[in-house]
Amino acid sequence: MSTLLADGGAVLTRQLQKARHAPALPLLTQTMPITMLLFFGYVFGSALAMPAADYREFLVPGLLAATAANGLMTGLFTAAQDAHRGVTDRFRTLPMSRAAVPLGQIAADLLTTAVSMVPLMLVGLAMGWRIENGLPGALGAFGVLLLFRFATAWVGTFLGLSVPNEESAGQLGGATFVLPMLSCAYLPTAGLPSGLRAVAEWNPISAVATAVRELCGNTGGAVQAGAAWPVAHPVAGALLWSLLLIAVFAPLATRRFARGRG
Repeated sequence: MSTLLADGGAVLTRQLQKARHAPALPLLTQTMPITMLLFFGYVFGSALAMPAADYREFLVPGLLAATAANGLMTGLFTAAQDAHRGVTDRFRTLPMSRAAVPLGQIAADLLTTAVSMVPLMLVGLAMGWRIENGLPGALGAFGVLLLFRFATAWVGTFLGLSVPNEESAGQLGGATFVLPMLSCAYLPTAGLPSGLRAVAEWNPISAVATAVRELCGNTGGAVQAGAAWPVAHPVAGALLWSLLLIAVFAPLATRRFARGRG
């Protein structure tokens, strides 16, 4: 365990230094949610049946959940870039824990995500979003978001180690933007056709977004009647989805790293 933590800490430091010298991807993932908040909040907010203020209260937790889900994209790009530029092969030749490299990369992503969520929350507060349940609710919501980010980053790391080249990683990463659209991150699911509603409500992002709304006391995001179990019990649903993804993809990503591209 001590070796894993020491080796993972070294990889974490490398990733943070890499992000400082090549900030394009971290900057994109930090600024896009704010841009979407301003666009959706002021354009869609006036076009929906619910009042604009209520929609912004609904939207901010959804964008926070979508930001957490972007661990899939950043994990995918980071792992694919290192794998296909020979960095992963060099790590594999070193006497270090095989789990340390993906763990260090994901820990660095988790730190940058924690920092990047603060400006999004501040913009949301300026637009009228409020945390009604005080500090305990805020800390609970933040914990759920970071756990989900940790989980999706393991999924992305496994996919990044599995794709044949960086171009494929880019194409697959672009497709991940659809996932928040098929959830209740941006719009309530009550008005969707039954089949599409079921898909949206079983989407893990829906459970996380609804859990954040519940923990923050945002009544505008109240659960709709007849919702699927992960949305009807959002905190439990978000935790179970996150733990399930970690249990499945952390071992898969570690084994894939140890085995290499061959």
